Amino acid sequence: MPVFLLSDKKEFPPPHLARQDGVLAVGGDLSVERLLIAYRMGIFPWFSEGQPIIWWSPDPRLVLYPHEIQVSKSLKKVLKKGIFRITTDWAFSEVITACAELRVQNGEGTWIVEEMIEAYCNLHKAGFAHSVEAWYEGQLAGGLYGVSLGKCFFGESMFARVSNASKAAFALFAEYLKDRSFDLIDCQVRTDHLLRFGAREIPRKLFLRQLQNSLKSPTETGPWNFDSLKYPLSSFTKKTP
Repeated sequence: MPVFLLSDKKEFPPPHLARQDGVLAVGGDLSVERLLIAYRMGIFPWFSEGQPIIWWSPDPRLVLYPHEIQVSKSLKKVLKKGIFRITTDWAFSEVITACAELRVQNGEGTWIVEEMIEAYCNLHKAGFAHSVEAWYEGQLAGGLYGVSLGKCFFGESMFARVSNASKAAFALFAEYLKDRSFDLIDCQVRTDHLLRFGAREIPRKLFLRQLQNSLKSPTETGPWNFDSLKYPLSSFTKKTP
């Protein structure tokens, strides 16, 4: 399959034309308008410093259905103790910046370059990108960020400065999304970390069909200023080891 070169027009080729590795197109821009079009089509940007903007639509797709969230006994104990205060949209720019910085510090490299940080901060200001923060002793200890459209949340990245901080944030946020009748959390590509939470791979064709169904619901634009997400929001019913 060829890689498509995007023009100034805010449009994309169909996702099923992506290469086997998931790469669909290069070029374009990271404007709010183009990003929203991309996410609605199951496409997302992912590139490193010095590269052109690269757009992806992998097959299979890793997703987590909120009602299938699995939480280990050890993490449940952490949540019950209330070690972390979990909030939403209190510190978006700090969360996305920390996601980038910690990856670099760990020698992993990052796609969250300055251009991406600026683009997602603009998406946050427009009410479509959201952050979840875990606070420990008044300091930002971990968190995650992503994009919300309809009843789908597209997870982008997470970080932790304190053990279990990002896990606590993700677990409570997934439970919150379940209570809000969200259909799915897009996790993009396979990671063992997310598999342990109950995420699973599905064919891109099925993901796109489920996404289009989710997009029929209104988008809850931000900020999602919840003072604190606490355990349990309803209940974690999964039996986990």
